[in-house]
Amino acid sequence: MERLRTALVLAGMAVLTAGGAQAQGLGNSPYSRVGLGEYNANTGGVRQMGMGGVGLAAPNAVNVNELNPALLFYTSRTTFEAGYNGQYKTVKNANGANRSGSGTLGYFAFSVPLNPKWGAGVGLKQVSTVDYESNIIDEVAGTPVPGQARSLKQNRGSGGISEAYLAQGYRITKNFTLGFTASYVFGVIDETTGTAVQEGNSTARLINSVDRLHTRYSDFAFRTGAHYRQKLGKELNLNLGGVYSFAHNLNGQREETQEQSYADNGTLVSPISTLSDGRGSSYVPALAQVGISVDNDKNWSVSLDAAQQQWSKFRNFGEQRLALNNTVRVGLGAEISPDPGSVEHYFQRVSYRAGVAVAQLPYQPGGKTLYDRSVSWGFGFPLPTATPLESTSFSLGFTYGVRGNSDIINAATNSSNVQETYIRGQLGVTLNNRWFIKRRLQ
Repeated sequence: MERLRTALVLAGMAVLTAGGAQAQGLGNSPYSRVGLGEYNANTGGVRQMGMGGVGLAAPNAVNVNELNPALLFYTSRTTFEAGYNGQYKTVKNANGANRSGSGTLGYFAFSVPLNPKWGAGVGLKQVSTVDYESNIIDEVAGTPVPGQARSLKQNRGSGGISEAYLAQGYRITKNFTLGFTASYVFGVIDETTGTAVQEGNSTARLINSVDRLHTRYSDFAFRTGAHYRQKLGKELNLNLGGVYSFAHNLNGQREETQEQSYADNGTLVSPISTLSDGRGSSYVPALAQVGISVDNDKNWSVSLDAAQQQWSKFRNFGEQRLALNNTVRVGLGAEISPDPGSVEHYFQRVSYRAGVAVAQLPYQPGGKTLYDRSVSWGFGFPLPTATPLESTSFSLGFTYGVRGNSDIINAATNSSNVQETYIRGQLGVTLNNRWFIKRRLQ
């Protein structure tokens, strides 16, 4: 627990001096320093984002239903979808604040109905992201004159884990469908720690000692899903859904090197030396998700989802360097299209989405649980050129949230937790087309 507290505090101590971080990831996110980075616990695409990351049990025939592979059965037309992410956030602690922004490709997915009982999909999405930078200036202990020497410690991390998947959804009975996803998980994470010491009256060039950790991951992962749909009277439908992502070892190749360079221009002072180079693995714990939704099979649905992941079992290359805790996430969301068939009023055909979510973070610095609380909203805009054979729609999803807090951990040093306030946006483009049409001669 002490190592966890130290890692999070050090990552956020100098957020005022780390204002230049503009990587294509999360923006400067101290929490991504822990484990495999900031982990995306299977919360879906742009439609789900607008509803608070829910939809495990909410069938949809327009967007790609990759959140639960069993929902691929409801794919009525060949569908291609891509999402583009943007984010602006403020990171603060007791000592200051830093603002950063980022933008990147979020995901792409493709699904196709193979026959009346079978749908399939492929896609690529981000699983975790590492993006942090901190600069810590401190006095060197043990010097004869206080303040005579100072040290600058820089911590940086970038990269992440991605997932390329193949998913299948099958109709077993009239009301029950099953799905299965096989994924190839891969990625690279680079972390550096640089230290430089300067004496107050010295004119010598500053030398920076840098430790670099380069880890390349690749392995396979599997997920299964189920969905049950039952009529409630003439107009309402009850949906139950569940997804289980199996625990797996993520194999990797790790190389640790060390170098010394001049801080003013980066020129090497001594050759790069390799401290270690070997293979290992990180144990990714199982993720269990359940959901329930109600809809009228026409223009609205309401969904409630919950998820649990056992991060206490996480291991990184054979050792548990940081004490993580199991997490729980709960989300509630809704979607409505006032009149999907309206000809005269375009905005009656637009889909309106909203949701809220609360998630535990796996970190407990000072023994206190941290949370990620968010509200979401979104829209789905169909193009007026839609025909029975093809259609195009644009979707927007937004999330405003607060992660962690800035409570004081150590009053003597004025060290505190790190709080992130963020606004995230996603633009999704969905193309639907009816393939495999059997033509008839009149």
